[in-house]
Amino acid sequence: MSRRLLFRVASPLVEEDPRKRGGRSKRRRAGTTASTVLAATTLAALGSAAHADLRLCNRTSYVLDLALGLEDKGSAATRGWFRVEPGQCRIVLQGAIEAEHLYVHARALALYGSSPPQASHGELCVADGNFVIAGARSCAARKGQRLVGFTAIQPTQSEQGSTAHIAEQADYNDEQARLAGVQRLLVAAGYDANPIDGVPGKKTEAALAGFLKDRGLSAEASTQPGFFDALVGAVQQSTGAKFSWCNDTGYTVMAALGIEDGSAVVTRGWYRVEPGKCLKPEISGQPQRYYSFGEAVGKDGRVVTRAGQALVWGGSTILCTRDVRLELNDQTDCLGKGLASTGFARIEGGGTIVRFQEP
Repeated sequence: MSRRLLFRVASPLVEEDPRKRGGRSKRRRAGTTASTVLAATTLAALGSAAHADLRLCNRTSYVLDLALGLEDKGSAATRGWFRVEPGQCRIVLQGAIEAEHLYVHARALALYGSSPPQASHGELCVADGNFVIAGARSCAARKGQRLVGFTAIQPTQSEQGSTAHIAEQADYNDEQARLAGVQRLLVAAGYDANPIDGVPGKKTEAALAGFLKDRGLSAEASTQPGFFDALVGAVQQSTGAKFSWCNDTGYTVMAALGIEDGSAVVTRGWYRVEPGKCLKPEISGQPQRYYSFGEAVGKDGRVVTRAGQALVWGGSTILCTRDVRLELNDQTDCLGKGLASTGFARIEGGGTIVRFQEP
């Protein structure tokens, strides 16, 4: 069986170490890793079970950057980053690689808002940019190295070599993952390709046709190499230095925004973010940072509760709001002025997407 990382955006992941499990898991799994042979010096300490031509398949709806870890007799080495698009398979290690255990760390591009969580079977060092770390259990902070969680993988063996898969709860095949990846980026760029399900339909076709037309691309461009680069570029361009919400829940979310410019914070609301949609509030100037709050509402307009708790997305920064449309410049003594004291999440300025997701 191929070992798969679990990507479940809605909640943290827990998965057993594959060396301790027996039988087949019913949970969605995924494997992973990187794209060239590690330097001989990096692998010098590794010694036993051979794995030839390791291939990585991305069956998620996210463009991923991957880091590979190899361990043998307590020694560990890592290398990254290697980009793998949705639905793409690539050989990440060529020839016989001798190691007792293989690990991978996967991260989604920052434009998605945050990486889906993954199971961790141990921490190894990574760094920014291209890196090779021979002693990957002890990080050199001066070189920008840091510890992150890696997931153990057990690739499937075949005549083609070893294959591992990265997957998410939707259980896509390669073709479905590619389409779901296109849908996700189209939505982030402002085109209505919902739902993100990897299934072709009229809405997806219309969104894709609109994107190609707006970008001056031919109909064939969507099947050509580099199309994901075009989609990523469109999302980055549309986001710019602005802010947007994306609603990944099945509820309508009413959102409020705090904008800090200099020493003052202005709160504005309410913005209606429909299920499966993204919304970019109009913002002028160059704010230093943003503050975000959202609450899920039912058809009756009341806040949705789960186990007696309101389904809200906020933080520890207290700002003023009220039940009706608002634009408030003074954030002091909210209750004394007949306003509500609401906890907002603080978000640094820059191109930012905040995703509302069910716990």
